[in-house]
Amino acid sequence: MKKILMYRWRAYNYLDIKKTFEKMGYEITELWQHLENYDVDEAFAKQLREELRAQAYEFVFTVNYFALIAEVCHEVGIRYVSWTCDNPLISMYHESVFYDTNRIFTFDETNLREFQAMGVKHIYYLPLAVDTDRIDAMLAEYGRQEAYANEVAFVGSLYERNSYDRMEGQLTEYLRGYFDGIMEVQSDLYGSNILEPSLTPDILEELSEHYELEKSSEKSFSDLGLIFSTTTLGFKVAQIQRIRALQELSKRYAVSLYSNSDTSMLPLVQYRGGVEYWTEMPQVFHNTKVNLNFTIPNIKSGIPLRMWDVLGCGGFLLSNFQAETPRFFKEGEHLVSFYSRDDMIEKVGFYLEHDTERQRIAKNGHDLVQKLHNYDVRMAEMMEVLSRN
Repeated sequence: MKKILMYRWRAYNYLDIKKTFEKMGYEITELWQHLENYDVDEAFAKQLREELRAQAYEFVFTVNYFALIAEVCHEVGIRYVSWTCDNPLISMYHESVFYDTNRIFTFDETNLREFQAMGVKHIYYLPLAVDTDRIDAMLAEYGRQEAYANEVAFVGSLYERNSYDRMEGQLTEYLRGYFDGIMEVQSDLYGSNILEPSLTPDILEELSEHYELEKSSEKSFSDLGLIFSTTTLGFKVAQIQRIRALQELSKRYAVSLYSNSDTSMLPLVQYRGGVEYWTEMPQVFHNTKVNLNFTIPNIKSGIPLRMWDVLGCGGFLLSNFQAETPRFFKEGEHLVSFYSRDDMIEKVGFYLEHDTERQRIAKNGHDLVQKLHNYDVRMAEMMEVLSRN
Protein backbone atom coordinates (compact mmCIF):
# COMPACT_ATOMS: atom_id res chain seq x y z
CA MET A 1 0.00 0.00 0.00
CA LYS A 2 1.23 3.50 -0.85
CA LYS A 3 2.12 5.63 2.17
CA ILE A 4 1.98 9.34 2.97
CA LEU A 5 3.55 11.01 5.99
CA MET A 6 1.35 13.90 7.20
CA TYR A 7 2.44 16.52 9.70
CA ARG A 8 -0.57 17.23 11.88
CA TRP A 9 -1.31 20.61 13.43
CA ARG A 10 -4.49 22.56 14.19
CA ALA A 11 -5.59 23.13 10.60
CA TYR A 12 -9.37 23.05 10.23
CA ASN A 13 -9.34 21.08 6.99
CA TYR A 14 -6.70 18.53 8.02
CA LEU A 15 -9.08 15.66 8.83
CA ASP A 16 -11.08 16.06 5.62
CA ILE A 17 -7.85 15.89 3.61
CA LYS A 18 -6.61 12.88 5.54
CA LYS A 19 -9.89 11.04 5.04
CA THR A 20 -9.77 11.73 1.31
CA PHE A 21 -6.23 10.39 0.99
CA GLU A 22 -7.37 7.23 2.77
CA LYS A 23 -10.34 6.88 0.40
CA MET A 24 -7.82 7.04 -2.45
CA GLY A 25 -6.01 4.01 -1.02
CA TYR A 26 -3.16 5.65 0.91
CA GLU A 27 -1.94 4.57 4.30
CA ILE A 28 -1.39 7.65 6.46
CA THR A 29 1.25 8.04 9.14
CA GLU A 30 0.89 11.17 11.26
CA LEU A 31 3.71 13.19 12.78
CA TRP A 32 2.44 15.08 15.80
CA GLN A 33 5.54 16.60 17.42
CA HIS A 34 5.21 20.31 18.21
CA LEU A 35 7.27 22.62 16.01
CA GLU A 36 9.08 25.26 18.06
CA ASN A 37 9.98 27.23 14.93
CA TYR A 38 8.76 26.84 11.35
CA ASP A 39 12.32 27.33 10.03
CA VAL A 40 14.67 25.92 12.66
CA ASP A 41 13.92 23.11 15.12
CA GLU A 42 16.63 20.47 15.22
CA ALA A 43 14.71 18.07 17.49
CA PHE A 44 11.80 18.03 15.03
CA ALA A 45 14.15 17.77 12.03
CA LYS A 46 15.90 14.78 13.62
CA GLN A 47 12.63 12.96 14.21
CA LEU A 48 11.48 13.66 10.65
CA ARG A 49 14.75 12.44 9.14
CA GLU A 50 14.60 9.22 11.13
CA GLU A 51 11.00 8.57 10.09
CA LEU A 52 11.70 9.19 6.41
CA ARG A 53 14.71 6.89 6.46
CA ALA A 54 12.86 4.15 8.36
CA GLN A 55 9.90 3.82 5.97
CA ALA A 56 9.22 4.37 2.28
CA TYR A 57 6.75 7.21 1.71
CA GLU A 58 5.44 8.48 -1.59
CA PHE A 59 5.59 12.03 -0.22
CA VAL A 60 5.27 14.18 2.89
CA PHE A 61 2.15 16.35 3.11
CA THR A 62 1.22 19.40 5.18
CA VAL A 63 -1.56 21.94 5.26
CA ASN A 64 0.40 25.19 4.72
CA TYR A 65 4.09 25.35 3.92
CA PHE A 66 6.79 24.66 6.52
CA ALA A 67 10.33 25.63 5.51
CA LEU A 68 11.89 23.21 7.99
CA ILE A 69 9.98 20.26 6.51
CA ALA A 70 10.98 21.38 3.01
CA GLU A 71 14.63 21.43 4.11
CA VAL A 72 14.54 17.90 5.53
CA CYS A 73 12.65 16.48 2.55
CA HIS A 74 15.19 18.03 0.19
CA GLU A 75 18.03 16.58 2.26
CA VAL A 76 16.51 13.09 2.26
CA GLY A 77 15.36 13.29 -1.36
CA ILE A 78 11.58 12.90 -1.00
CA ARG A 79 8.81 15.06 -2.42
CA TYR A 80 7.21 17.57 -0.06
CA VAL A 81 3.61 18.45 -0.93
CA SER A 82 1.85 21.36 0.78
CA TRP A 83 -1.53 23.04 0.30
CA THR A 84 -1.99 26.55 1.65
CA CYS A 85 -5.14 27.70 3.45
CA ASP A 86 -3.69 31.05 4.62
CA ASN A 87 -2.16 33.90 2.66
CA PRO A 88 0.43 35.17 2.62
CA LEU A 89 2.42 32.53 4.43
CA ILE A 90 5.53 34.22 5.81
CA SER A 91 7.19 30.80 5.99
CA MET A 92 7.07 30.56 2.17
CA TYR A 93 9.40 33.56 1.83
CA HIS A 94 12.37 31.29 2.39
CA GLU A 95 15.15 29.94 0.15
CA SER A 96 13.76 26.41 0.51
CA VAL A 97 10.76 27.37 -1.65
CA PHE A 98 12.97 26.91 -4.75
CA TYR A 99 13.82 23.24 -4.03
CA ASP A 100 12.90 20.83 -6.81
CA THR A 101 11.53 18.39 -4.21
CA ASN A 102 8.67 20.78 -3.40
CA ARG A 103 5.16 20.59 -4.83
CA ILE A 104 3.36 23.66 -3.45
CA PHE A 105 -0.37 24.20 -3.97
CA THR A 106 -1.87 27.60 -3.18
CA PHE A 107 -5.52 28.68 -3.06
CA ASP A 108 -4.77 32.30 -3.98
CA GLU A 109 -3.89 33.08 -7.61
CA THR A 110 -2.17 36.35 -6.68
CA ASN A 111 0.12 34.31 -4.44
CA LEU A 112 0.74 31.85 -7.28
CA ARG A 113 1.77 34.57 -9.71
CA GLU A 114 4.03 36.24 -7.15
CA PHE A 115 6.06 33.08 -6.57
CA GLN A 116 6.11 32.13 -10.22
CA ALA A 117 7.57 35.58 -10.94
CA MET A 118 10.31 34.80 -8.40
CA GLY A 119 11.23 31.68 -10.36
CA VAL A 120 9.52 29.03 -8.21
CA LYS A 121 8.82 26.19 -10.64
CA HIS A 122 6.74 23.73 -8.66
CA ILE A 123 3.88 25.88 -7.42
CA TYR A 124 0.30 25.29 -8.55
CA TYR A 125 -3.15 26.75 -8.10
CA LEU A 126 -5.64 24.69 -6.08
CA PRO A 127 -8.69 26.34 -4.48
CA LEU A 128 -10.00 25.11 -1.14
CA ALA A 129 -12.95 22.73 -0.73
CA VAL A 130 -15.68 21.46 1.60
CA ASP A 131 -16.94 18.01 2.59
CA THR A 132 -20.69 18.41 2.08
CA ASP A 133 -21.38 14.70 2.64
CA ARG A 134 -19.89 14.84 6.15
CA ILE A 135 -21.75 18.04 6.97
CA ASP A 136 -25.08 16.89 5.50
CA ALA A 137 -24.96 13.66 7.53
CA MET A 138 -24.22 15.56 10.72
CA LEU A 139 -26.99 18.11 10.15
CA ALA A 140 -29.48 15.33 9.40
CA GLU A 141 -28.55 13.62 12.66
CA TYR A 142 -28.98 16.76 14.78
CA GLY A 143 -32.03 18.17 12.98
CA ARG A 144 -32.93 21.84 13.20
CA GLN A 145 -31.44 23.39 16.33
CA GLU A 146 -33.22 26.58 17.39
CA ALA A 147 -30.32 27.39 19.69
CA TYR A 148 -28.24 28.13 16.59
CA ALA A 149 -30.92 30.08 14.71
CA ASN A 150 -30.06 33.70 13.86
CA GLU A 151 -31.25 36.51 11.64
CA VAL A 152 -27.71 37.66 10.82
CA ALA A 153 -24.50 36.08 12.11
CA PHE A 154 -20.75 36.25 11.81
CA VAL A 155 -18.37 33.52 12.95
CA GLY A 156 -14.78 34.67 13.37
CA SER A 157 -12.20 36.80 15.13
CA LEU A 158 -12.36 40.57 15.61
CA TYR A 159 -8.52 40.74 15.65
CA GLU A 160 -8.62 43.07 18.64
CA ARG A 161 -5.28 41.68 19.84
CA ASN A 162 -3.29 43.06 16.92
CA SER A 163 0.32 44.22 16.98
CA TYR A 164 -0.47 47.67 15.55
CA ASP A 165 -2.30 48.72 18.71
CA ARG A 166 0.67 47.58 20.79
CA MET A 167 3.28 49.52 18.83
CA GLU A 168 1.31 52.55 17.61
CA GLY A 169 2.58 54.70 20.49
CA GLN A 170 6.18 54.18 19.34
CA LEU A 171 5.53 55.73 15.92
CA THR A 172 6.02 59.35 14.93
CA GLU A 173 2.95 61.52 14.45
CA TYR A 174 3.57 61.49 10.70
CA LEU A 175 3.70 57.69 10.49
CA ARG A 176 0.57 57.30 12.62
CA GLY A 177 -1.29 59.73 10.38
CA TYR A 178 -0.06 58.01 7.23
CA PHE A 179 -1.03 54.53 8.42
CA ASP A 180 -4.38 55.76 9.74
CA GLY A 181 -5.08 57.18 6.29
CA ILE A 182 -4.29 54.07 4.27
CA MET A 183 -6.10 51.82 6.75
CA GLU A 184 -9.16 54.07 6.55
CA VAL A 185 -9.21 53.69 2.77
CA GLN A 186 -8.60 49.93 2.95
CA SER A 187 -11.29 49.40 5.58
CA ASP A 188 -14.08 50.09 3.08
CA LEU A 189 -12.27 48.74 0.02
CA TYR A 190 -13.13 45.18 -0.96
CA GLY A 191 -11.58 43.12 -3.74
CA SER A 192 -8.20 44.87 -3.77
CA ASN A 193 -5.33 45.55 -1.38
CA ILE A 194 -3.48 48.87 -1.15
CA LEU A 195 -1.51 48.24 2.04
CA GLU A 196 1.79 46.85 0.75
CA PRO A 197 2.00 49.19 -2.30
CA SER A 198 1.47 52.14 0.07
CA LEU A 199 4.63 51.29 1.99
CA THR A 200 7.02 53.39 -0.10
CA PRO A 201 10.81 53.28 0.37
CA ASP A 202 10.70 56.53 2.37
CA ILE A 203 7.96 55.23 4.66
CA LEU A 204 9.79 51.92 5.18
CA GLU A 205 13.04 53.71 5.96
CA GLU A 206 11.36 55.79 8.66
CA LEU A 207 9.40 52.79 9.94
CA SER A 208 12.59 50.74 10.31
CA GLU A 209 13.67 53.12 13.08
CA HIS A 210 10.65 52.07 15.17
CA TYR A 211 9.93 48.50 14.07
CA GLU A 212 12.39 45.68 14.57
CA LEU A 213 12.14 43.05 11.84
CA GLU A 214 12.80 39.63 13.33
CA LYS A 215 13.62 36.71 11.05
CA SER A 216 13.62 33.15 12.29
CA SER A 217 16.31 32.07 9.82
CA GLU A 218 19.07 33.54 7.67
CA LYS A 219 17.40 31.83 4.71
CA SER A 220 14.23 33.86 5.10
CA PHE A 221 13.81 36.63 2.52
CA SER A 222 10.64 38.20 3.93
CA ASP A 223 11.08 41.96 4.18
CA LEU A 224 9.74 44.81 6.27
CA GLY A 225 7.05 45.75 3.74
CA LEU A 226 5.62 42.22 3.63
CA ILE A 227 5.74 41.63 7.38
CA PHE A 228 4.34 45.01 8.41
CA SER A 229 1.58 45.12 5.78
CA THR A 230 0.48 41.59 6.65
CA THR A 231 0.93 40.93 10.36
CA THR A 232 0.44 44.51 11.52
CA LEU A 233 -1.65 46.62 9.14
CA GLY A 234 -3.61 43.69 7.68
CA PHE A 235 -4.82 42.45 11.06
CA LYS A 236 -5.65 45.99 12.21
CA VAL A 237 -7.71 46.64 9.06
CA ALA A 238 -9.58 43.37 9.64
CA GLN A 239 -10.47 44.63 13.12
CA ILE A 240 -11.70 47.98 11.79
CA GLN A 241 -13.75 46.39 9.00
CA ARG A 242 -15.44 43.82 11.18
CA ILE A 243 -16.23 46.04 14.15
CA ARG A 244 -17.61 48.87 12.02
CA ALA A 245 -19.72 46.52 9.90
CA LEU A 246 -21.19 44.77 12.93
CA GLN A 247 -21.80 48.07 14.71
CA GLU A 248 -23.76 49.50 11.79
CA LEU A 249 -25.70 46.30 11.13
CA SER A 250 -26.66 45.86 14.77
CA LYS A 251 -28.34 49.29 14.77
CA ARG A 252 -30.85 47.93 12.26
CA TYR A 253 -31.02 44.15 12.60
CA ALA A 254 -30.59 41.33 15.10
CA VAL A 255 -26.93 40.38 14.74
CA SER A 256 -25.17 37.46 16.44
CA LEU A 257 -21.44 37.04 16.83
CA TYR A 258 -19.71 33.71 17.44
CA SER A 259 -16.17 34.48 18.54
CA ASN A 260 -13.60 34.31 21.31
CA SER A 261 -12.87 38.02 20.88
CA ASP A 262 -13.60 40.95 23.17
CA THR A 263 -17.04 42.28 22.16
CA SER A 264 -17.20 45.33 24.45
CA MET A 265 -17.27 47.64 21.41
CA LEU A 266 -20.42 45.94 20.12
CA PRO A 267 -23.11 46.51 22.78
CA LEU A 268 -26.01 45.86 20.38
CA VAL A 269 -24.62 42.59 19.04
CA GLN A 270 -25.74 39.35 20.64
CA TYR A 271 -22.55 37.61 21.71
CA ARG A 272 -22.83 33.82 21.45
CA GLY A 273 -19.30 32.78 22.40
CA GLY A 274 -16.99 30.59 20.37
CA VAL A 275 -18.16 27.53 18.40
CA GLU A 276 -16.49 24.21 17.73
CA TYR A 277 -15.59 23.85 14.05
CA TRP A 278 -16.77 20.29 13.46
CA THR A 279 -20.10 20.08 15.29
CA GLU A 280 -21.36 23.58 16.18
CA MET A 281 -20.23 25.84 13.35
CA PRO A 282 -22.16 23.91 10.64
CA GLN A 283 -25.34 24.31 12.68
CA VAL A 284 -24.79 28.07 12.91
CA PHE A 285 -24.28 28.39 9.16
CA HIS A 286 -27.23 26.11 8.35
CA ASN A 287 -29.70 27.77 10.74
CA THR A 288 -28.77 31.43 10.13
CA LYS A 289 -30.71 33.47 7.58
CA VAL A 290 -27.76 35.65 6.50
CA ASN A 291 -24.19 34.44 7.11
CA LEU A 292 -21.53 37.15 6.80
CA ASN A 293 -17.99 36.73 5.55
CA PHE A 294 -15.28 39.38 5.86
CA THR A 295 -12.08 38.24 4.15
CA ILE A 296 -8.93 39.59 5.78
CA PRO A 297 -7.14 41.91 3.29
CA ASN A 298 -4.07 39.67 3.36
CA ILE A 299 -5.98 37.17 1.20
CA LYS A 300 -5.69 39.22 -1.95
CA SER A 301 -7.78 37.27 -4.46
CA GLY A 302 -8.58 33.76 -3.21
CA ILE A 303 -11.71 32.25 -1.68
CA PRO A 304 -11.15 31.67 2.07
CA LEU A 305 -12.24 28.50 3.84
CA ARG A 306 -15.16 30.21 5.61
CA MET A 307 -16.91 30.86 2.29
CA TRP A 308 -16.69 27.20 1.28
CA ASP A 309 -17.87 26.14 4.74
CA VAL A 310 -20.97 28.36 4.71
CA LEU A 311 -22.01 27.10 1.28
CA GLY A 312 -21.27 23.49 2.21
CA CYS A 313 -23.60 23.80 5.19
CA GLY A 314 -26.44 25.01 2.99
CA GLY A 315 -26.23 28.50 4.43
CA PHE A 316 -26.95 31.73 2.61
CA LEU A 317 -23.66 33.58 2.16
CA LEU A 318 -23.20 37.34 1.97
CA SER A 319 -19.50 37.99 1.50
CA ASN A 320 -17.20 40.81 0.55
CA PHE A 321 -16.23 40.54 -3.11
CA GLN A 322 -13.07 38.59 -3.90
CA ALA A 323 -11.38 38.72 -7.31
CA GLU A 324 -11.73 34.94 -7.73
CA THR A 325 -15.42 34.79 -6.76
CA PRO A 326 -16.69 34.94 -10.39
CA ARG A 327 -14.43 32.03 -11.32
CA PHE A 328 -16.49 29.66 -9.17
CA PHE A 329 -19.82 31.29 -8.42
CA LYS A 330 -22.57 33.17 -10.21
CA GLU A 331 -23.59 36.32 -8.38
CA GLY A 332 -27.14 36.10 -7.05
CA GLU A 333 -27.29 32.43 -7.99
CA HIS A 334 -24.90 30.73 -5.54
CA LEU A 335 -24.02 33.58 -3.17
CA VAL A 336 -24.24 37.36 -2.87
CA SER A 337 -21.27 39.75 -2.73
CA PHE A 338 -21.07 43.21 -1.23
CA TYR A 339 -18.73 45.96 -2.37
CA SER A 340 -18.92 48.46 0.49
CA ARG A 341 -20.32 48.70 4.01
CA ASP A 342 -23.45 50.49 2.80
CA ASP A 343 -23.96 47.87 0.10
CA MET A 344 -23.69 45.13 2.72
CA ILE A 345 -26.32 46.77 4.95
CA GLU A 346 -28.73 47.22 2.05
CA LYS A 347 -28.36 43.59 0.92
CA VAL A 348 -28.82 42.23 4.43
CA GLY A 349 -32.16 44.04 4.60
CA PHE A 350 -33.24 42.81 1.18
CA TYR A 351 -32.51 39.15 1.78
CA LEU A 352 -34.03 39.12 5.25
CA GLU A 353 -37.28 40.24 3.61
CA HIS A 354 -37.12 37.80 0.67
CA ASP A 355 -37.11 34.31 2.15
CA THR A 356 -37.78 32.38 -1.07
CA GLU A 357 -34.97 34.11 -2.96
CA ARG A 358 -32.53 33.68 -0.08
CA GLN A 359 -33.35 29.98 0.32
CA ARG A 360 -33.02 29.41 -3.44
CA ILE A 361 -29.52 30.93 -3.49
CA ALA A 362 -28.46 28.92 -0.42
CA LYS A 363 -29.61 25.64 -2.02
CA ASN A 364 -27.90 26.45 -5.31
CA GLY A 365 -24.66 27.27 -3.51
CA HIS A 366 -24.77 24.03 -1.56
CA ASP A 367 -25.55 21.93 -4.63
CA LEU A 368 -22.73 23.53 -6.61
CA VAL A 369 -20.00 22.93 -4.03
CA GLN A 370 -21.31 19.43 -3.37
CA LYS A 371 -20.85 18.54 -7.02
CA LEU A 372 -17.74 20.48 -8.08
CA HIS A 373 -15.82 21.62 -5.01
CA ASN A 374 -15.56 18.65 -2.66
CA TYR A 375 -12.32 17.07 -1.43
CA ASP A 376 -12.60 14.10 -3.80
CA VAL A 377 -12.47 16.53 -6.74
CA ARG A 378 -9.68 18.64 -5.27
CA MET A 379 -7.42 15.76 -4.28
CA ALA A 380 -7.91 14.17 -7.69
CA GLU A 381 -6.74 17.47 -9.21
CA MET A 382 -3.74 17.49 -6.88
CA MET A 383 -2.78 13.90 -7.72
CA GLU A 384 -3.11 14.61 -11.44
CA VAL A 385 -0.61 17.46 -11.07
CA LEU A 386 1.73 15.26 -9.03
CA SER A 387 1.59 12.53 -11.67
CA ARG A 388 2.83 15.01 -14.31
CA ASN A 389 5.38 16.91 -12.26
